[in-house]
Amino acid sequence: MWRLKVADGGNDPYIYSTNNFVGRQIWEFDADYGTPEERAEVEAARENFWKNRFPVKPSCDLLWRMQFARENPCAANLPQIKVQDLEEVTEKVVTTTLQRSLNFYSTMQAHDGHWPGDNGGPMFLLPGLNEDGGWGLHIEGPSTMFGTVLSYVTLRLLGEGGFGVEGAMEKGRKWILDHGGATAITSWGKMWLSVLGAYEWYGNNPLPPEVWLCPYILPIHPGRMWCHCRMVYLPMSYIYGKRFVGPITPTIISLRNELYIVPYQEVDWNQARNQCAKEDLYYPHPLVQDILWESLHKVLEPILGHWPGNKLREKALCTVMQHVHYEDENTRYICIGPVNKVLNMLCCWIEDPNSEAFKLHIPRIFYYLWIAEDGMKMQVRK
Repeated sequence: MWRLKVADGGNDPYIYSTNNFVGRQIWEFDADYGTPEERAEVEAARENFWKNRFPVKPSCDLLWRMQFARENPCAANLPQIKVQDLEEVTEKVVTTTLQRSLNFYSTMQAHDGHWPGDNGGPMFLLPGLNEDGGWGLHIEGPSTMFGTVLSYVTLRLLGEGGFGVEGAMEKGRKWILDHGGATAITSWGKMWLSVLGAYEWYGNNPLPPEVWLCPYILPIHPGRMWCHCRMVYLPMSYIYGKRFVGPITPTIISLRNELYIVPYQEVDWNQARNQCAKEDLYYPHPLVQDILWESLHKVLEPILGHWPGNKLREKALCTVMQHVHYEDENTRYICIGPVNKVLNMLCCWIEDPNSEAFKLHIPRIFYYLWIAEDGMKMQVRK
Protein backbone atom coordinates (compact mmCIF):
# COMPACT_ATOMS: atom_id res chain seq x y z
CA MET A 1 0.00 0.00 0.00
CA TRP A 2 1.15 3.54 -0.66
CA ARG A 3 2.18 5.64 2.31
CA LEU A 4 3.31 9.25 2.67
CA LYS A 5 6.73 9.75 4.26
CA VAL A 6 7.47 13.17 5.71
CA ALA A 7 10.84 14.80 6.52
CA ASP A 8 12.73 11.63 5.62
CA GLY A 9 15.82 11.89 3.44
CA GLY A 10 16.36 8.17 3.12
CA ASN A 11 19.79 6.75 2.29
CA ASP A 12 20.29 8.21 -1.18
CA PRO A 13 23.80 9.73 -1.41
CA TYR A 14 22.59 12.15 -4.10
CA ILE A 15 20.09 13.96 -1.92
CA TYR A 16 20.90 16.47 0.79
CA SER A 17 19.17 19.11 2.89
CA THR A 18 20.04 22.21 4.93
CA ASN A 19 16.97 21.92 7.19
CA ASN A 20 16.86 18.18 7.92
CA PHE A 21 14.30 17.64 5.13
CA VAL A 22 11.54 19.64 6.82
CA GLY A 23 8.59 19.91 4.41
CA ARG A 24 9.66 16.95 2.29
CA GLN A 25 6.67 14.75 1.35
CA ILE A 26 7.38 11.59 -0.63
CA TRP A 27 5.03 8.75 -1.49
CA GLU A 28 6.51 5.25 -1.23
CA PHE A 29 4.97 1.86 -1.87
CA ASP A 30 5.24 -0.55 1.04
CA ALA A 31 3.91 -4.04 0.35
CA ASP A 32 3.61 -4.77 4.08
CA TYR A 33 1.98 -1.52 5.11
CA GLY A 34 -1.63 -1.46 6.29
CA THR A 35 -4.12 -3.98 7.60
CA PRO A 36 -6.54 -5.83 5.30
CA GLU A 37 -9.30 -3.45 6.49
CA GLU A 38 -7.20 -0.38 5.68
CA ARG A 39 -6.32 -1.71 2.23
CA ALA A 40 -9.99 -2.45 1.57
CA GLU A 41 -10.81 1.14 2.55
CA VAL A 42 -8.27 2.46 0.04
CA GLU A 43 -9.63 0.24 -2.74
CA ALA A 44 -13.16 1.36 -1.96
CA ALA A 45 -12.07 5.01 -2.27
CA ARG A 46 -10.44 4.29 -5.64
CA GLU A 47 -13.47 2.40 -6.93
CA ASN A 48 -15.82 5.19 -5.85
CA PHE A 49 -13.70 7.77 -7.66
CA TRP A 50 -13.61 5.62 -10.80
CA LYS A 51 -17.39 5.27 -10.89
CA ASN A 52 -17.90 9.04 -10.51
CA ARG A 53 -14.80 10.30 -12.36
CA PHE A 54 -16.68 12.23 -15.06
CA PRO A 55 -19.29 14.15 -12.98
CA VAL A 56 -16.84 14.67 -10.07
CA LYS A 57 -13.33 15.09 -11.52
CA PRO A 58 -11.26 16.34 -8.54
CA SER A 59 -10.09 13.88 -5.93
CA CYS A 60 -10.51 14.38 -2.18
CA ASP A 61 -6.95 13.33 -1.22
CA LEU A 62 -8.42 10.42 0.71
CA LEU A 63 -5.25 8.29 0.86
CA TRP A 64 -3.33 10.99 2.71
CA ARG A 65 -6.32 11.89 4.90
CA MET A 66 -6.96 8.28 5.89
CA GLN A 67 -3.30 7.70 6.72
CA PHE A 68 -3.03 10.82 8.88
CA ALA A 69 -6.35 10.08 10.60
CA ARG A 70 -4.88 6.75 11.69
CA GLU A 71 -1.52 8.20 12.72
CA ASN A 72 -2.92 11.34 14.40
CA PRO A 73 -6.26 10.31 15.92
CA CYS A 74 -8.43 13.16 17.14
CA ALA A 75 -8.82 12.77 20.90
CA ALA A 76 -11.70 15.17 21.43
CA ASN A 77 -15.19 13.96 20.51
CA LEU A 78 -16.86 17.31 19.98
CA PRO A 79 -20.37 17.66 18.47
CA GLN A 80 -20.81 19.19 15.03
CA ILE A 81 -22.93 22.31 15.42
CA LYS A 82 -24.69 23.94 12.48
CA VAL A 83 -24.65 27.57 13.54
CA GLN A 84 -27.21 28.68 10.99
CA ASP A 85 -29.87 26.49 12.65
CA LEU A 86 -29.53 28.17 16.05
CA GLU A 87 -31.44 31.16 17.24
CA GLU A 88 -28.52 32.37 19.29
CA VAL A 89 -24.77 31.97 18.73
CA THR A 90 -23.33 31.58 22.20
CA GLU A 91 -19.73 31.64 23.32
CA LYS A 92 -19.89 27.88 23.86
CA VAL A 93 -21.04 27.31 20.27
CA VAL A 94 -18.19 29.40 18.88
CA THR A 95 -15.63 27.74 21.16
CA THR A 96 -16.79 24.24 20.23
CA THR A 97 -16.69 25.02 16.52
CA LEU A 98 -13.18 26.46 16.78
CA GLN A 99 -12.01 23.46 18.77
CA ARG A 100 -13.34 21.11 16.11
CA SER A 101 -11.47 23.10 13.46
CA LEU A 102 -8.23 23.06 15.42
CA ASN A 103 -8.57 19.33 16.06
CA PHE A 104 -9.14 18.69 12.37
CA TYR A 105 -6.13 20.69 11.21
CA SER A 106 -3.98 19.19 13.96
CA THR A 107 -4.88 15.74 12.66
CA MET A 108 -3.81 16.73 9.11
CA GLN A 109 -0.53 18.31 10.23
CA ALA A 110 2.68 16.35 9.68
CA HIS A 111 5.12 15.75 12.50
CA ASP A 112 7.61 18.25 11.06
CA GLY A 113 5.03 21.02 11.28
CA HIS A 114 3.88 21.41 7.67
CA TRP A 115 0.54 20.41 6.14
CA PRO A 116 1.01 18.05 3.19
CA GLY A 117 -1.28 18.19 0.19
CA ASP A 118 -1.69 17.99 -3.54
CA ASN A 119 -1.07 20.95 -5.84
CA GLY A 120 -1.98 19.34 -9.13
CA GLY A 121 -1.78 22.42 -11.31
CA PRO A 122 -2.29 22.39 -15.08
CA MET A 123 -3.29 19.06 -16.52
CA PHE A 124 -0.55 18.86 -19.14
CA LEU A 125 1.56 17.47 -16.29
CA LEU A 126 -0.51 14.31 -15.74
CA PRO A 127 -4.07 14.83 -16.96
CA GLY A 128 -7.29 12.85 -16.73
CA LEU A 129 -9.25 11.34 -19.60
CA ASN A 130 -12.36 13.15 -20.88
CA GLU A 131 -15.54 11.46 -22.06
CA ASP A 132 -14.80 12.35 -25.70
CA GLY A 133 -11.60 10.27 -25.60
CA GLY A 134 -9.17 13.17 -25.34
CA TRP A 135 -7.21 14.78 -22.55
CA GLY A 136 -7.48 18.40 -21.52
CA LEU A 137 -5.20 21.17 -20.31
CA HIS A 138 -6.81 21.29 -16.88
CA ILE A 139 -9.11 19.06 -14.88
CA GLU A 140 -12.39 20.74 -15.81
CA GLY A 141 -11.40 21.75 -19.33
CA PRO A 142 -12.20 20.28 -22.76
CA SER A 143 -9.81 18.04 -24.64
CA THR A 144 -6.83 19.64 -26.38
CA MET A 145 -4.31 18.41 -28.92
CA PHE A 146 -1.49 19.17 -26.50
CA GLY A 147 -2.96 17.17 -23.64
CA THR A 148 -4.20 14.33 -25.82
CA VAL A 149 -1.03 13.74 -27.84
CA LEU A 150 1.31 13.90 -24.85
CA SER A 151 -0.92 11.61 -22.78
CA TYR A 152 -1.34 9.16 -25.65
CA VAL A 153 2.42 9.08 -26.32
CA THR A 154 3.19 8.65 -22.62
CA LEU A 155 0.85 5.67 -22.38
CA ARG A 156 2.37 4.16 -25.53
CA LEU A 157 5.87 4.50 -24.06
CA LEU A 158 4.58 2.71 -20.97
CA GLY A 159 3.47 -0.21 -23.14
CA GLU A 160 -0.21 0.57 -23.67
CA GLY A 161 -2.17 0.50 -26.88
CA GLY A 162 -1.08 0.43 -30.49
CA PHE A 163 -2.98 -0.33 -33.69
CA GLY A 164 -6.15 -2.36 -33.29
CA VAL A 165 -6.39 -1.91 -29.52
CA GLU A 166 -9.82 -0.86 -28.32
CA GLY A 167 -10.63 1.27 -25.30
CA ALA A 168 -9.16 4.54 -24.07
CA MET A 169 -6.09 4.40 -26.33
CA GLU A 170 -8.09 3.91 -29.51
CA LYS A 171 -10.44 6.74 -28.49
CA GLY A 172 -7.47 8.98 -27.85
CA ARG A 173 -5.91 8.23 -31.24
CA LYS A 174 -9.22 8.81 -32.98
CA TRP A 175 -9.52 12.21 -31.25
CA ILE A 176 -6.03 13.16 -32.46
CA LEU A 177 -6.68 12.18 -36.09
CA ASP A 178 -10.17 13.70 -36.15
CA HIS A 179 -8.67 17.04 -35.09
CA GLY A 180 -5.87 17.23 -37.65
CA GLY A 181 -3.15 14.95 -36.31
CA ALA A 182 -0.10 15.70 -34.19
CA THR A 183 1.21 18.43 -36.51
CA ALA A 184 -1.49 20.61 -34.87
CA ILE A 185 0.06 20.26 -31.41
CA THR A 186 1.41 23.37 -29.67
CA SER A 187 5.09 24.37 -29.58
CA TRP A 188 5.92 22.61 -26.31
CA GLY A 189 4.40 19.43 -27.71
CA LYS A 190 6.33 19.74 -30.98
CA MET A 191 9.53 20.04 -28.95
CA TRP A 192 8.87 16.89 -26.88
CA LEU A 193 7.82 14.86 -29.91
CA SER A 194 11.04 15.96 -31.65
CA VAL A 195 13.09 14.81 -28.65
CA LEU A 196 11.42 11.40 -28.92
CA GLY A 197 11.94 11.19 -32.66
CA ALA A 198 8.21 11.21 -33.47
CA TYR A 199 8.39 14.70 -35.04
CA GLU A 200 11.11 16.47 -37.02
CA TRP A 201 13.07 19.38 -35.54
CA TYR A 202 12.58 21.18 -38.85
CA GLY A 203 8.89 21.43 -37.92
CA ASN A 204 9.67 23.62 -34.88
CA ASN A 205 9.87 27.38 -34.86
CA PRO A 206 13.39 28.39 -33.79
CA LEU A 207 14.44 28.73 -30.16
CA PRO A 208 17.98 30.06 -30.72
CA PRO A 209 20.19 29.82 -27.61
CA GLU A 210 22.17 32.77 -28.99
CA VAL A 211 19.61 35.16 -27.52
CA TRP A 212 21.21 34.44 -24.10
CA LEU A 213 24.41 36.07 -25.41
CA CYS A 214 22.66 39.41 -25.90
CA PRO A 215 23.52 42.25 -23.49
CA TYR A 216 21.11 42.27 -20.57
CA ILE A 217 20.33 45.94 -21.25
CA LEU A 218 18.36 44.92 -24.35
CA PRO A 219 14.59 44.52 -23.77
CA ILE A 220 14.61 41.24 -25.72
CA HIS A 221 17.01 39.56 -23.31
CA PRO A 222 15.22 36.42 -21.98
CA GLY A 223 16.45 37.19 -18.47
CA ARG A 224 13.80 39.91 -18.42
CA MET A 225 10.99 37.41 -18.92
CA TRP A 226 8.68 36.14 -16.19
CA CYS A 227 10.59 33.56 -14.15
CA HIS A 228 8.52 30.50 -15.18
CA CYS A 229 8.75 31.55 -18.82
CA ARG A 230 12.50 32.09 -18.97
CA MET A 231 13.31 29.00 -16.88
CA VAL A 232 11.36 26.82 -19.34
CA TYR A 233 12.68 28.34 -22.57
CA LEU A 234 16.26 28.33 -21.23
CA PRO A 235 16.68 24.51 -21.30
CA MET A 236 14.40 24.24 -24.34
CA SER A 237 16.80 26.47 -26.28
CA TYR A 238 19.68 24.14 -25.37
CA ILE A 239 17.79 21.05 -26.51
CA TYR A 240 16.76 22.86 -29.71
CA GLY A 241 20.34 24.01 -30.35
CA LYS A 242 21.59 20.45 -29.93
CA ARG A 243 18.72 19.02 -32.05
CA PHE A 244 18.73 16.14 -29.60
CA VAL A 245 16.79 13.01 -30.59
CA GLY A 246 16.47 9.87 -28.48
CA PRO A 247 16.84 6.30 -29.77
CA ILE A 248 14.46 5.42 -32.60
CA THR A 249 12.82 2.28 -31.22
CA PRO A 250 10.02 0.20 -32.76
CA THR A 251 7.56 2.06 -30.52
CA ILE A 252 8.74 5.43 -31.89
CA ILE A 253 8.44 4.16 -35.46
CA SER A 254 4.92 2.98 -34.65
CA LEU A 255 4.05 6.39 -33.16
CA ARG A 256 5.14 8.03 -36.40
CA ASN A 257 2.45 5.98 -38.12
CA GLU A 258 -0.19 6.49 -35.43
CA LEU A 259 -0.15 10.25 -34.88
CA TYR A 260 -0.51 11.78 -38.35
CA ILE A 261 -3.22 11.93 -40.97
CA VAL A 262 -0.68 11.40 -43.77
CA PRO A 263 2.33 9.04 -43.86
CA TYR A 264 5.20 10.39 -41.76
CA GLN A 265 7.54 10.81 -44.74
CA GLU A 266 4.92 12.95 -46.50
CA VAL A 267 4.38 15.47 -43.67
CA ASP A 268 5.12 19.07 -44.71
CA TRP A 269 7.26 20.04 -41.71
CA ASN A 270 7.67 23.64 -42.85
CA GLN A 271 3.91 24.07 -42.90
CA ALA A 272 3.59 22.18 -39.61
CA ARG A 273 5.71 24.79 -37.81
CA ASN A 274 2.76 27.17 -37.49
CA GLN A 275 -0.09 24.68 -37.29
CA CYS A 276 -2.15 24.67 -34.11
CA ALA A 277 -5.48 22.99 -33.35
CA LYS A 278 -8.33 25.42 -32.72
CA GLU A 279 -8.91 23.77 -29.34
CA ASP A 280 -5.39 24.84 -28.30
CA LEU A 281 -5.22 28.27 -29.92
CA TYR A 282 -5.65 31.02 -27.35
CA TYR A 283 -4.38 33.87 -29.53
CA PRO A 284 -3.30 33.74 -33.20
CA HIS A 285 0.24 34.77 -34.12
CA PRO A 286 0.47 38.45 -35.09
CA LEU A 287 2.09 39.16 -38.47
CA VAL A 288 5.30 40.47 -36.91
CA GLN A 289 5.75 37.21 -35.02
CA ASP A 290 5.31 35.14 -38.17
CA ILE A 291 7.87 37.34 -39.97
CA LEU A 292 10.30 36.87 -37.07
CA TRP A 293 9.90 33.08 -37.04
CA GLU A 294 10.30 32.89 -40.81
CA SER A 295 13.45 35.02 -40.74
CA LEU A 296 15.04 33.00 -37.98
CA HIS A 297 14.07 29.71 -39.63
CA LYS A 298 15.09 30.51 -43.21
CA VAL A 299 18.03 32.88 -42.67
CA LEU A 300 19.60 32.66 -39.20
CA GLU A 301 19.40 28.91 -38.55
CA PRO A 302 21.22 27.87 -41.77
CA ILE A 303 24.02 30.32 -40.89
CA LEU A 304 24.36 29.03 -37.32
CA GLY A 305 24.35 25.44 -38.53
CA HIS A 306 27.59 25.78 -40.50
CA TRP A 307 31.07 27.21 -39.96
CA PRO A 308 31.81 29.84 -38.83
CA GLY A 309 28.29 30.43 -37.44
CA ASN A 310 28.37 27.14 -35.55
CA LYS A 311 31.14 28.54 -33.36
CA LEU A 312 28.69 31.11 -32.05
CA ARG A 313 26.16 28.36 -31.41
CA GLU A 314 28.70 26.37 -29.41
CA LYS A 315 29.41 29.42 -27.26
CA ALA A 316 25.68 30.03 -26.77
CA LEU A 317 25.09 26.41 -25.73
CA CYS A 318 27.88 26.64 -23.14
CA THR A 319 26.35 29.85 -21.78
CA VAL A 320 22.90 28.28 -21.54
CA MET A 321 24.27 25.27 -19.66
CA GLN A 322 25.99 27.60 -17.19
CA HIS A 323 22.57 29.11 -16.45
CA VAL A 324 21.01 25.64 -16.17
CA HIS A 325 23.62 24.48 -13.66
CA TYR A 326 23.24 27.71 -11.71
CA GLU A 327 19.48 27.16 -11.43
CA ASP A 328 19.97 23.53 -10.41
CA GLU A 329 22.54 24.28 -7.73
CA ASN A 330 20.57 27.16 -6.24
CA THR A 331 17.39 25.07 -5.97
CA ARG A 332 19.25 21.89 -4.93
CA TYR A 333 18.07 20.27 -8.16
CA ILE A 334 14.39 20.74 -7.37
CA CYS A 335 14.10 23.69 -9.81
CA ILE A 336 11.31 26.24 -9.99
CA GLY A 337 8.67 23.79 -11.20
CA PRO A 338 8.14 20.37 -12.81
CA VAL A 339 8.32 21.61 -16.40
CA ASN A 340 11.80 23.10 -16.19
CA LYS A 341 12.83 20.34 -13.75
CA VAL A 342 12.60 17.60 -16.36
CA LEU A 343 14.01 19.89 -19.07
CA ASN A 344 17.03 20.79 -16.95
CA MET A 345 17.54 17.13 -16.12
CA LEU A 346 17.43 16.24 -19.81
CA CYS A 347 19.98 18.98 -20.58
CA CYS A 348 22.34 17.54 -17.97
CA TRP A 349 21.93 14.08 -19.49
CA ILE A 350 22.58 15.39 -23.02
CA GLU A 351 25.70 17.17 -21.78
CA ASP A 352 26.97 14.06 -19.94
CA PRO A 353 24.79 11.01 -19.08
CA ASN A 354 27.21 10.06 -16.29
CA SER A 355 27.52 13.53 -14.81
CA GLU A 356 27.13 14.31 -11.13
CA ALA A 357 24.50 16.91 -12.08
CA PHE A 358 22.25 14.31 -13.72
CA LYS A 359 22.60 11.94 -10.75
CA LEU A 360 21.65 14.75 -8.37
CA HIS A 361 18.50 15.38 -10.41
CA ILE A 362 17.08 11.86 -10.18
CA PRO A 363 16.02 11.64 -6.50
CA ARG A 364 14.31 15.03 -6.70
CA ILE A 365 11.76 13.71 -9.20
CA PHE A 366 9.80 12.15 -6.34
CA TYR A 367 9.20 15.62 -4.86
CA TYR A 368 6.74 16.22 -7.68
CA LEU A 369 4.70 13.00 -7.52
CA TRP A 370 1.52 12.71 -5.48
CA ILE A 371 -0.84 9.77 -4.89
CA ALA A 372 -4.58 9.99 -4.24
CA GLU A 373 -7.63 7.86 -4.96
CA ASP A 374 -7.48 9.07 -8.59
CA GLY A 375 -3.97 7.64 -9.03
CA MET A 376 -0.55 9.23 -9.43
CA LYS A 377 -0.20 12.81 -10.61
CA MET A 378 2.47 15.46 -10.81
CA GLN A 379 2.45 18.50 -8.55
CA VAL A 380 3.31 22.12 -9.23
CA ARG A 381 5.93 23.45 -6.83
CA LYS A 382 7.50 26.89 -6.59
